[in-house]
Amino acid sequence: MRARRILITLFAATAASAPAAGFAQPEMAAPTRSVPPSAAAMKVSFAPVVQKAAPAVVNISAKRLVRQTDPFWELFGLGAPRGRIEGSLGSGVIVREDGVIVTNNHVVQGGQEITVALADRREFPARILLADPRTDLAVLKIDTGGQRLPTLAIDDSGDAQVGDLVLAIGNPFGVGQTVTNGIISALNRTADPTGDAASAYIQTDAAINPGNSGGALVDMDGDLIGINSFILSRSGTSSGVGFAVPAAMVRQVVEAAVGGGRAVVRPWLGARTRPITAEIARALNLPTPQGALVADLWPNGPAARSGLQQGDVVISIDGDPVVDPAALNYAIGARRPGETVTLEVLDADGRRRQARLRADAPPATPARDERTLSGRNPFDGMTVVNLSPAVAAELGVDPFSGPGVLVTGIRGGFSRSTGIRPGDFIRSVNGRRIESVADLAAAAASGVRAWQVVIQRGSQEATLTFRL
Repeated sequence: MRARRILITLFAATAASAPAAGFAQPEMAAPTRSVPPSAAAMKVSFAPVVQKAAPAVVNISAKRLVRQTDPFWELFGLGAPRGRIEGSLGSGVIVREDGVIVTNNHVVQGGQEITVALADRREFPARILLADPRTDLAVLKIDTGGQRLPTLAIDDSGDAQVGDLVLAIGNPFGVGQTVTNGIISALNRTADPTGDAASAYIQTDAAINPGNSGGALVDMDGDLIGINSFILSRSGTSSGVGFAVPAAMVRQVVEAAVGGGRAVVRPWLGARTRPITAEIARALNLPTPQGALVADLWPNGPAARSGLQQGDVVISIDGDPVVDPAALNYAIGARRPGETVTLEVLDADGRRRQARLRADAPPATPARDERTLSGRNPFDGMTVVNLSPAVAAELGVDPFSGPGVLVTGIRGGFSRSTGIRPGDFIRSVNGRRIESVADLAAAAASGVRAWQVVIQRGSQEATLTFRL
């Protein structure tokens, strides 16, 4: 049978604005690149880079208690849940001398006991300052007792190029700190070129395996240019296609954490965009099918205020080419709120112009009003929230899907057997249009026995009928 390509998050289970103060700053000298001039030059060592970077790379273990009930007895409401300890192993990078560490969220997600082991084998308990599932990053803090720890400087200059040498440092398979080398294979890899992107990954052929998650991808200056996150593989081990969250996004999450934020606030474009097809490129006389076509604008959003119009094509941002909509959204989202960027735009008549866009945070309008409904209705035990640009950015959904009510969780009750899932929109109940959580709560309290509910899942709508 032909092997399927799978996406593997890297963890090993043991049982199943201005830079923020305190950050080490990379040297900003212009990088020099050259081909080795001789065979002797090819025998040079990466050891100086490793000696600089490796002390700041740590091992991380997380334990969590999982309660399970026998599915057979659960059908009859019987059987006591049993506890089972699960664990995960990964890596992390010290980015501040006082013990601030960045890693992957999936390494520590749900962890009730997190331990950090330094390169010198000292161990410290850690707590989570901030978790950002959208970028799969988490920031930890350990109490160093006043000791200063070695750090890696975060190099978010963006001057990395395809072909640059890099080192991956982490703890694959739990064997201990390991260093592998390779090159940058590609930049700005996005998971979905047609949608919103929380990150545009650095691709590398440096060997990355389970347990490398959260480890460092460093350049030849020994600076952090990315956090190793996942691989593409048929076997579950390294096939030379690994991906790292770039340093610009790492710095954004770390700054939010040390600044006391409970979530990362990312600027947004305020426009719905579409990829440029070959047909559109020919019609607009574009040399290549690259860029982002503006399909819709949020009223008074950043794009609308900058003068963008429907039909415009954004072809570059601050001089960097825009490959697709996801790359554009990432480039805006990686800015600090309030920064101004310059967009190069091609209008529907083929004229080029520049637009100045202020990268503002998405508005939280309408109010969130998140609540869990109850009562004898199909929404009993369902958690719902009003959709706003801020909620859409947090949950990774299209803000242009609203107005509407988004299902964020099913916590039991009648809703568990309705087939409605988190991520669905409730569009109408018994013929009544639902535009807010208040509308849904009022409909749920009507006391009727027969229910007709229209939901939207992705681009499809479905009508569900219940009798309670």
